[in-house]
Order: sequence, then structure tokens, then C-alpha cells
Amino acid sequence: MFIQVKNLTRQVETGEGSLTLLDNISFDIEAGTSVAILGASGSGKTTLLGLLAGLDVSSSGEIRIGDQNLTAMDEDSRAELRARMVGFVFQNFQLLNGMTALENVMLPLELSDQENPRQAAEQLMQRVGLSHRLQHYPNQLSGGEQQRCAIARAFASEPAILFADEPTGNLDQKTGEKIIQLLFDLNQEKNTTLIMATHDTKLSEQCHRRLLLEAGKLVPSA
Repeated sequence: MFIQVKNLTRQVETGEGSLTLLDNISFDIEAGTSVAILGASGSGKTTLLGLLAGLDVSSSGEIRIGDQNLTAMDEDSRAELRARMVGFVFQNFQLLNGMTALENVMLPLELSDQENPRQAAEQLMQRVGLSHRLQHYPNQLSGGEQQRCAIARAFASEPAILFADEPTGNLDQKTGEKIIQLLFDLNQEKNTTLIMATHDTKLSEQCHRRLLLEAGKLVPSA
């Protein structure tokens, strides 16, 4: 298995005591598959995504990616793994407003010292249908265009795993369907493991696998 999760728990302290966000969950994910993490708001989807991506640390349990124990790493090691293996598409896009769309996509390529970052970024922008928007800034793009730019940026470093947190949450239905098709197309073309947090059951039905969270617990899905 490419990703192994064993007895994962995440708790936070509040003024009223300990709050359990994830409660002793375990599952495996095969490389190259698409997985939907389903659940209502507050079920723990985003928390789980953050743990799998190494953006947060668990209270107990273990996450293994390949032969590496993510939960045993310090922040520097997790950051190195993210730079090497992980892409992330956020619901609110998180593009850098002071950079053009092309510069946003070039950034991870430049940080990894890739040769010809501009050429590679332009090819990705063409792939996501934004070759006519290279020099536009994020505030000059529609929501769908910003999400496509964010997807191009996420795929720029050719990650082994792409995480997407409610990738259609801020988009209308028609635009959302195009974004999802783009994610699945790139997932297949690049053999990227695609893990999405969503409340959209229609979207989840297109994935190889569904994981359903209820109040931080993993429950059988229909």
C-alpha cells in the first residue's frame, strides 16, 4: 500500500476540555487511485487532509507514505516531503495576488530548481485552458479560472499525491464539473494519487474509493 493510516487520532484542548477531531481511524490507499473523503461540515475531513499532507500533526497513531513514517518526522522533514511529493488545491485557491497567473504556477518549479520553469508553467497553463490568461493577476480571473490556475500550480512539481479540499465548494455547478473532470484527467495522465475532501456525493461516486467520516469516526459508506 502507498499510504497506510493506523489508529489515527487528533485532539485539541479547549476551554471546556479535550475535543476529539479524529477518533482512532485506520485505512490504506493504493498508489494512483482517487479517494473521496466524505462527511458533513465538522466531521473531520479537512483535519484528516491536513494530517495526510503533513500540514498538521496527530495526537496518536501513524501515517506512512511509501516507506516513510510521516508521523515520526519533524517539521523540516515534513516540509521536505511536501515539496517533493505533495500538491494541494485549496477551496479558496490561495494564489499569490502580487504575482501573475503564470508566475504563480512557475513558483514551485523555481523553488525546486527545475530547468526552464517558464516553459513548463506555460505548458501546464495551456493544459488547464489558461494560455490566454498568463499575464493576468488572480483578481482579474473568475473563480473557475483561479481554481484551474491553482490546479496547474499543484501539478507543477508532478506530485505523487494531490490533495484537494472541497475543490468545487466556491464554484457554480457547471464550472465545478469542469474542474472535477480536469482533476480526474490529470490524475490519470500523471498517475497521481488523488485525495479529495468533499460533501458532494455525486463527485465522490466518480472516485475509486469513498471514506465516510461522522463526528471524527470512520464509518461504512453506502
